[in-house]
Amino acid sequence: MIWRPNVTVAVVAERDGKFLMVEENVSGRLVLNQPAGHLDEGEGLQHAATREALEETAWHVVPESLVGIYRWQMPESATTYLRACFSARCVDFDRTRELDTGIERAIWLSYDELKGRAGQMRSPMVMRCVDDYRAGHRFPLTLLCDL
Repeated sequence: MIWRPNVTVAVVAERDGKFLMVEENVSGRLVLNQPAGHLDEGEGLQHAATREALEETAWHVVPESLVGIYRWQMPESATTYLRACFSARCVDFDRTRELDTGIERAIWLSYDELKGRAGQMRSPMVMRCVDDYRAGHRFPLTLLCDL
């Protein structure tokens, strides 16, 4: 058996001091996450980030920088995730778009509201991405190269 991490992407989008988040139902539990999801076959990381944001929030976003790359191993299953997190600007909202299955709603939350709901985070990567973004972590998108 060949081991492979699950490659995922996430978007940190801030507007008026609030962060774009999703409430999603995972195994019967309502959790908070950034717009995030798995990299599809043949897809670039930036494209995956814009696609996931649209599918989960109905917002069209433009990635502006890379916040970080995160590895996390889920304790209960030993599944490993490798997440590329982007900072992005929201440019348009599609009011007619239905959200992905499992997504209850997209919601804008302040940092204090996020901290107050820390127990609802889907993984420790969620707050780490926001904290790194707030700390000014911004790496050029040219670090990523699709060949």
